[in-house]
Amino acid sequence: MELKTEKHPLEPFLPQNARILMLGSFPPPKARWSMEFFYPNWINDMWRIWGLIFHNDKTFFESKGEKRFDKETIESFCKEKGVALYDTAKEVIRLKENASDKFLEITTPTDIAGLISQLPRCTAVVTTGEKATDEI
Repeated sequence: MELKTEKHPLEPFLPQNARILMLGSFPPPKARWSMEFFYPNWINDMWRIWGLIFHNDKTFFESKGEKRFDKETIESFCKEKGVALYDTAKEVIRLKENASDKFLEITTPTDIAGLISQLPRCTAVVTTGEKATDEI
């Protein structure tokens, strides 16, 4: 099996009012996506946790009757709350064809300082996992 470099499929989500920059490592393979946005994997509970915390409803960000998250609702929420999203890797090699961070080799890291420079109100950077934290 030939290992190929994979470029990040999404642009950084950088609302101008963002006070928090949240960084993951890299999106899962597109076959696992339920929407064209960050944390798109239907089995990932991040949007359910945020729905529970902010709306007391773990299904708040789900498209009703479908196995996908509602991108427009999530984008509006992030803009309203001042949350910017991206990942710590711009290019990776997947050592296995899955979404596991432990099988990602980062070939091009993200210019995090460059992202922060586009967010004049940003006061905090948070990471969503061990690999993302290790890359900061």
